[in-house]
Formats: sequence, structure tokens, C-alpha cells
Amino acid sequence: MQLTVLVDNNTLIDRYFLGEPAVSYFIDDADTRILFDVGYSDAFLMNAQKMAIDLRTLDFVVLSHGHLDHTWGLDPLIRLYIESKIEQLESKKPILIAHPAIFQSKLLNEFGQVGSLVTEMRAASYFTLQLSREPVWLTERLVYLGEIPRRNEFEAQTPIGTVVSEENEEEADYSLDDSALVYRSSQGLVVITACAHAGICNTIEYAREVCGEDRVVDVIGGFHLLNPPERQLEGTLAYFALLQPAAVHACHCTDLHSKLALAQVVKLEEVGVGLQLSYE
Repeated sequence: MQLTVLVDNNTLIDRYFLGEPAVSYFIDDADTRILFDVGYSDAFLMNAQKMAIDLRTLDFVVLSHGHLDHTWGLDPLIRLYIESKIEQLESKKPILIAHPAIFQSKLLNEFGQVGSLVTEMRAASYFTLQLSREPVWLTERLVYLGEIPRRNEFEAQTPIGTVVSEENEEEADYSLDDSALVYRSSQGLVVITACAHAGICNTIEYAREVCGEDRVVDVIGGFHLLNPPERQLEGTLAYFALLQPAAVHACHCTDLHSKLALAQVVKLEEVGVGLQLSYE
């Protein structure tokens, strides 16, 4: 499997790509082409074009959760597909994998709508929807986790705004739609997160359960450690000190203080747009 960072908060030095406070990864595994999250704008499309990655022939689009920095790129992606048809260029209708709550409206008092601007009905016109709370295997070795159980007492304790339920009622949003991808490499699991609202430790534990594998070789993505409560950071550090993955690529929603603390207990690696990682 090869993973390419199309969008992150940071860009690598002397690599002339666009960064934004968002996430998008391109994954190629056994000739299966997967786009994991679509960022906030069309930056992922422009970066992919510079990297000679053709997003018109994707097999899967996977959305980690419904927040704007992970779903608002759906609109420019849909425009890409429409323009491809107009120009009679080859394109596929990808399968869109996500939690059933992915298109629910998410509200934050000072901002208003922070959820997907593309509705489920519109998405169904351009993608084959496969919405699941259960794990979904995309290839023999790559799995979408579905809804992640929150089993520890130090993560996923604080909601972010509200979500509008199917009954059209506002309720505290604990991002139950948050999910991740996991790759079973020969050395152990590669856990690929976006924001880890479910908790990075909860996510890894569920990945081990779903895959029947305790070894973890790498964790890449957002850890949702933005000025975290002391209890959460201490719990996370203790967990990673025991886990000891070969590498950790913490990015996106992981602040500097948390990265410095993580670097004391694990081998923390740099992440930026253009980074490519390969696993056997």
C-alpha cells in the first residue's frame, strides 16, 4: 500500500503544494484507488494534479466524518466528474463509504453550519453510497472501521456543537460518525485517522480488535489533541508509551505542545502535503 498526503495543515519544504487546515489522503492498495477525505476546498484536486494522481478513476471515496475540513471538497470533486463527462474523459462512479450520520447537519453557535454542504440525495447522484456503522473491507488488507466504540474514560468526553438528528432535533454532537482506515501490513497495523474524535487510543484499540492483530507499526493522521485536557494528554502518552509503534505521523488537529509530548515517548515523524508512505 502507498499513502500520499494530498492535504494537511503543513506542506513539506521545497515541495510546492497547497496546505489548508484539513485532511485528504490518496491510497493505492493492490490497484484499488481510494480517496480518504476531501479537505475544505479544491486544494486536494490541485495538489493531486501536480502529483500526476488522477482522481477521476477512483474506486472508493471514504469520509471520516461530516465536519467541513473533511467534506467540503465534495463539491469540487463532483464538478470534476461533471466536467469529465462534458469533455468525454474517462471517469468512474466511486463507492462512497461513510457512517450513516455523515450528511447530518452539524452546527456550531458562532459559525452556523460546519457539516457537509452536499446532501445525501445529491451525493447519491455521483457516488454509489455505502453507509455503514460496521467495518467495511475495501481490499483484503484495508478496512474502514465504521462506528468506533468509546471505551476509555479520558477521550471523546466533550461535544463539538450540535448535530440535527433524523427526528430534526438538535443534540450534543459527540461525532459518532468519526471513523478511520486500517491497513494490515506484514509488520503490523497502519492506523490512518482524520481527526480521531472517537479518541486516538479508542481508535487503535478497535483497529486491533477488528483486524485481530495487536502489533501497530504506524499511526498517521489527526489525534484531536488541540489544547487537550491534562487527563486526556496524560492518558494518551501512557497508552503510546506502552504501544511503542515503529513510527507515529501525528498531524492536522495535533497541536505543537502535544507533538512535543508525544515525541518524548514515541518516534514522531514529520508530515506535510506531498509525503508518501509505503507499507508491505
